[in-house]
Amino acid sequence: MTNELTVAVLGPGGVGGLLAALLSRSGHRVICLSGEQTAETLRTGGIQVRSARFGDFAARVEADTELREPVDACLVTVKDTALDAALARVPAPVLGDGLLVPFLNGVEHPAALRARYRPDRVAPAVIRVESTRVAPGVVEHGSPFAEIDLTGTDVPRPRLDALAEAFAAAGPATRVLEDETGALWAKMSFLAPFALLTTRHGLPLGDVRTRHRDELTALVEETAAISRACGGPADPAQALARYDAFPAATKSSMQRDAEAGRPLELDAIGGALLRAAERHGVPAPVAARVVGELSDRAGGTARR
Repeated sequence: MTNELTVAVLGPGGVGGLLAALLSRSGHRVICLSGEQTAETLRTGGIQVRSARFGDFAARVEADTELREPVDACLVTVKDTALDAALARVPAPVLGDGLLVPFLNGVEHPAALRARYRPDRVAPAVIRVESTRVAPGVVEHGSPFAEIDLTGTDVPRPRLDALAEAFAAAGPATRVLEDETGALWAKMSFLAPFALLTTRHGLPLGDVRTRHRDELTALVEETAAISRACGGPADPAQALARYDAFPAATKSSMQRDAEAGRPLELDAIGGALLRAAERHGVPAPVAARVVGELSDRAGGTARR
């Protein structure tokens, strides 16, 4: 990689649109990949960002419906429910030596992506941010932070460092982590209880942590035990403290999807959690009940 990168962004929504705009503003060439209608909007108007942290600004980007040339990196920022269809926009032979950087929920996607693309170029990433696409090409960044953990078991470290440097210079605090499993399970351990319970009860986090405290505590402890069995971090007390520190009105993205009638990432989060528990023989009765209730409500979207 050179100092100025060419970066594709598959799915320029809340997260992808924010990263695309920040990287473009920082001087990198950005190609957004989406459906034709969104691509045309981005070609003509670019991306508008509203952010207390990064300021309100507009950024020019290129846009297409498919990757047609090699890039230094392709950021995958779609929801897991749209992943299979979206990957058709990134032919493996075209991506070639470029990094594939999935910002996806869950822990199972790296193996699937390595079966499709070069295994030594798949660099899973975790982002901590609240950012929403309110219209095609319009992104509202609501959190006072944006933090990225970049990893990749077999990816050459200089490739990771160069991309991390680009992210950090563009705005988000970024670090490269050696432990891919630890990075993914650190996010899963926080996300799963938050997403599952806010969606199950249709309540923001503040109400879940007060009205359903015992259930939250039990699910956090189950998730920590599963994470530990998989080689990830396990600190239930720290997770609960993080929930307590969040604004009471905070909603999970899964809850917002449920409210809008969109497909839920229930299999990528809840299903993956239960499959990991089964593989390692970790009891998870609360997770099984909550995932089952959500799956029944959503028409059976979580595999067991």
